[in-house]
Amino acid sequence: MGEYRRESEEFMGFDLIVTNGIIVTASEVLSPGIEIGVKNGKISCLGMFLPRSDSTLVVDARGGYITPGGVDGHVHFAQDNSPTGDNFTTGSRSSIAGGTTTVIAFASQNKTETTVIRCVEEYHTRAKDQSYCDYGFHLILSNPTPEIMAMEMPLLIEQGITSVKLYMTYEPLKLGDAQLLDVLMSARTLGFTTMVHAENSDIISLISTRLEASGHTEPYFHAISRPQIAENEATYRIISLAELTDVPILIVHMSSEIAMKHVRKAQTRMLPIHAETCPQYLFLLSERLKGTHEDAFEGAKCVCSPPLRHDPKDLEAMWTGIANGTFTVFSSDHAPSTYGHSGGKKLGLKGDVMRYRDIPNGVPGVETRLPLLFSYAGREKDSRLSLQRFVQLTSSDPAKLYGLEGMKGSIAVGHDADIVIWYNEKELKDRVTIRQSELHHGVDYTPFEGMEVKNWPRLTFLRGKKVWDRDNGGIVGDVRDGKFLKRGKGKIVVGRTGGEVNGMLGGERNYWC
Repeated sequence: MGEYRRESEEFMGFDLIVTNGIIVTASEVLSPGIEIGVKNGKISCLGMFLPRSDSTLVVDARGGYITPGGVDGHVHFAQDNSPTGDNFTTGSRSSIAGGTTTVIAFASQNKTETTVIRCVEEYHTRAKDQSYCDYGFHLILSNPTPEIMAMEMPLLIEQGITSVKLYMTYEPLKLGDAQLLDVLMSARTLGFTTMVHAENSDIISLISTRLEASGHTEPYFHAISRPQIAENEATYRIISLAELTDVPILIVHMSSEIAMKHVRKAQTRMLPIHAETCPQYLFLLSERLKGTHEDAFEGAKCVCSPPLRHDPKDLEAMWTGIANGTFTVFSSDHAPSTYGHSGGKKLGLKGDVMRYRDIPNGVPGVETRLPLLFSYAGREKDSRLSLQRFVQLTSSDPAKLYGLEGMKGSIAVGHDADIVIWYNEKELKDRVTIRQSELHHGVDYTPFEGMEVKNWPRLTFLRGKKVWDRDNGGIVGDVRDGKFLKRGKGKIVVGRTGGEVNGMLGGERNYWC
């Protein structure tokens, strides 16, 4: 009897109980009344009428929805090519204010480097004790030598860096098809996740050179220089290379309907082709690249790649991919530069001469990612996706894809207690207006200025600790709260490996793989 009492007393010792909310997972909306019990930073129990102790912190969700902390697998913090952008402190601060508790940033290899170990060590230094949220690293490979792939990549995988990003454009970063194939073959052997920026570099170079010769160099012509056909061709090509090598890939920041259809067709053939889109491709059009009477250069704020597209039908196509499952993840691609700084967006402004090719690419968005998508999630007539689909895109599927399943991305027993509590919408007198003055990133604008969203995270918890309280001080966490996540190998979320290539004999690949 004494042994039973000790076990019972230990069980009753929840550090935190979240009550009176509606819990949303990737598969269901749980019945009201179910509470979350947290112990030692982990979710230890879901149930009704959980026992309290004197030391238990009880948080009232006040009838609002409760979702897992967001997992944003595509952010650029402390990047050398964006010295006026966010570092880990400002970027992670912005993350938790928008309900994101896990980010995966990029450690970038320079083209001249014959090792990747040093750049990874450098990014550890930039992040350690400087992040409000948990974080991991992808590796940008710009010089994938045989030695790196054979000797260093296995070491990085052991250290929990289990994903790479490849570029098919940008001169300092791009890889040719032979290099892409070599990396894919390494991924086949080692099992790391492969992300790809898919645009045809030669199409972009040809158009850009001719635009410049014609004097068309204003920010708007950034969109003209990178037409959808550049994304379409590169998407089809990388899918073909992935099918040949029988390797799962993720095509990032997709913006083109035809490119998306290439992905959808591959998925219907059960190929493991994953896709990502971002808020800018759901809400913004290329008109935003044009200047105003007050500031002819203002369109530089929205220069990103792939560029904003021209027609509302392009936005609608991306919403279709959100709803029908073509997109596996919804990320911010947070890659800002300060607008008003000579070393930021205004690198593209020399006197009165505007040159879009010199404007740093990227927009801020890590803080606004979840509120923007959540505004269209639910059962209302204007909803575009279910609440469960919202959780899939922003938390659970990124966790699976990037080797964090079982730790992040779900409100389930054994997972980290990363929890977002939204307002009960009956409490909000008005919709929330996005304003730069109220955001927490380190740059001086947001491309979503003035847009209204129906809700915002009221509270954010990181491993059971409250780090964001919108009504009582905002940021209440500590810059040293975030920890490096040693990730496992990612899982295939869509399709499967092992299929045959169209037009090849059964087993033909075995002769050379």
